[in-house]
Order: sequence, then structure tokens, then C-alpha cells
Amino acid sequence: MAVKRETELYAPLKKFFERQGYVIKGEVRSCDLVGVREDGEPPLIVEMKKTFNLSLLLQGIERLKLSPVVYLAVERCREKKGAASQRWGELSSLCRRLGLGLVTVVFYKTKAPLVEVLAEPEAPAGPARGGGRRRERLLCEFRERSGDYNTGGSARVKLVTAYREKALRVAAALEAAEREAALAAAVGEPRSAAGAGGGTAAAKAVAVPCSAATGSAPPRGVTPAELRRRSGVPAAAAILQNNYYGWFKRVVRGRYTLEAAGSAALLEYAAVSVSQSLADRINAGED
Repeated sequence: MAVKRETELYAPLKKFFERQGYVIKGEVRSCDLVGVREDGEPPLIVEMKKTFNLSLLLQGIERLKLSPVVYLAVERCREKKGAASQRWGELSSLCRRLGLGLVTVVFYKTKAPLVEVLAEPEAPAGPARGGGRRRERLLCEFRERSGDYNTGGSARVKLVTAYREKALRVAAALEAAEREAALAAAVGEPRSAAGAGGGTAAAKAVAVPCSAATGSAPPRGVTPAELRRRSGVPAAAAILQNNYYGWFKRVVRGRYTLEAAGSAALLEYAAVSVSQSLADRINAGED
């Protein structure tokens, strides 16, 4: 049963390596599959292709700069007898010589896929050279993602990176702050619900209705400091200022509102933003 896309390999490989104690996430800094164990071992990296080819081999060699635990994964199609890519003994020997592991996945019509390790990665003798900074960036990206929202092997799709997650948390906090301000205006409150004692700095950071005594227009938007507090994202100000995705709008100096694109993104990535909503409420001190 030949697969149509290499992304079909991801789910069985993810389950296979999770049983070995790895936490798995897909598409981390261009690596199809990355796994991390709690005991501080080098990260697991798996590169996937529908068939074994030179491109996959070169990818694997490049990944050895990041970790000595690198596997190449391909489908093992029982129907393609005699094909060059089915010379598993020779391919396994080649991978072992290069220090790479080789994994195959067999798909069936009526039962679960079979994952088989044909070669284990063998680190070359001597200390590892180079790649330390790139490896740390890989692990940093892995740690800062709250979950596995991408399918390994994806191409030309929007990936949920750690930066996108942070931007979504800031957007969700901004939407909540604007909603609270609109509700306060609707009920005609002269000041924030922080109380009669002058209000907190956080309350003053959110747009509130104008005072009947002064008749002055209320400040629009929400401050970066308030969004940093609500979202728990230390770099909230930089995310607002850079506005990489076009989700935010600066209405006056130091105050931002959410654009329609930001609201649409919260719907598009609801699986990500919803998982952060409880943390956002805790950070904001809500029940």
C-alpha cells in the first residue's frame, strides 16, 4: 500500500518513539520529527521520505551536525519487489557506515502500520564537533512549544512555531482586554472594575469609558505592559512592535488594538489558543 504523502509516516513513527520514552514534536526548525527525553540525552531527529533517495541521505548527514541520534524513515512497500530502493540490506549497511539509523514503515489495509528499525545510528568515534549553537536553538524551539501542532513532513503549510504561539497568546490577551473594556462601556461604568480606590496599574492600561466629570475621550487600545502581564509572554512588546503577522495595530504611542487578521488567526488556530486560555486567565488573576 503505497503512501501518497510523507506526512502519512508521521503518526506511526510518533507512536513508535513515544513508546521509547520520547516526547515528540513535528517540524522543529526544518527537522521532520524531533524527540526529547527527560534524562538529557541528545535529541532524536527523524527525516522522512516516501522512498529512499539521495536527498534523504544528504538530509540525514546534515542532521548529524545537530545530534548523533538521527534516523532516516521511509515506507517499506511490499508491492515494489525488485525496486532499487528495496535493497534493504545494502541500504542498512550504508546508513550504519555514515552513522545514521534506518527505519521503515509498512502500511496495511486492515491493521495498524508496522514500524521496523533496520539500522541503529552509530556515533563516530571521538568527540562531537560543531553544531552546538544550532542544537541549542533546536532544543529551545522544542521546549518553547506547548504541544505538537504540526505534522512532520509537511510542505508549504503554516507551521505553529514557538513564536506564533507567543503571538497568539498576546492576541488572545488583547482580545480579552478589549472585550472587557467594551463590556464596561456598555454598562456605563465610569471607571475600571478595579474598585474605587483609584484602580490598579493594570486596570488603567486597559481602555475604559470617559469620566462624566471631565468629558475627555478614553484612551484606545491596550498597553504592552498589560498584555505582557495577561499573556505571560515577556517579549509581548517586541511582538506588538514587529507585528510580523499583521495582527496588531498601534493606535497611539504605547497602545495597541487587534486587527481583523488577528481575530481570524485566533479562530484558525483555536486548538492552540484555546489551550493557552486557562494559563492566560491564571496570569491575569481571574477565576
